[in-house]
Amino acid sequence: MLPEPHDELRSATFRDLDTTTLYGILKLRADVFITEQQCAYSELDGRDDEPGTRHVWLERDGEIRSYLRILNDGDVQRIGRVVTAKSARGGGLSGRLMTEALAIIGNRPSVLDAQAHLTKFYAKFGFEPTGPQFLEDGIPHVPMRREP
Repeated sequence: MLPEPHDELRSATFRDLDTTTLYGILKLRADVFITEQQCAYSELDGRDDEPGTRHVWLERDGEIRSYLRILNDGDVQRIGRVVTAKSARGGGLSGRLMTEALAIIGNRPSVLDAQAHLTKFYAKFGFEPTGPQFLEDGIPHVPMRREP
């Protein structure tokens, strides 16, 4: 009997990403943010390779199934690009990534711009709205912050 497949949690700086993993991350982000959500924008924003950026993902059998990144914005850590493959949604993967991200961030304040329909999800991790809803690429977002 074969063991049940499971998602492996990974974390790396940009320099530690191999090309296959980087390709998988960028493909997932493009598949969801550009194709599925129909947002024509420059997904490669120049921040993935910053020295303080941390990439966190879950993969199964080489497939990147869920991902987020943590950016060092000086006095705060910024969580962004939180994404889960359509075929992997509903299994708690984003929650696992958020838990790991907050462990990496530790005792530092963090911020994120949540898609408006996900504010309750992020509130479960201690994030609170800090400003009015705004449109980003045609999608309503809410700025949120978490104090340590």
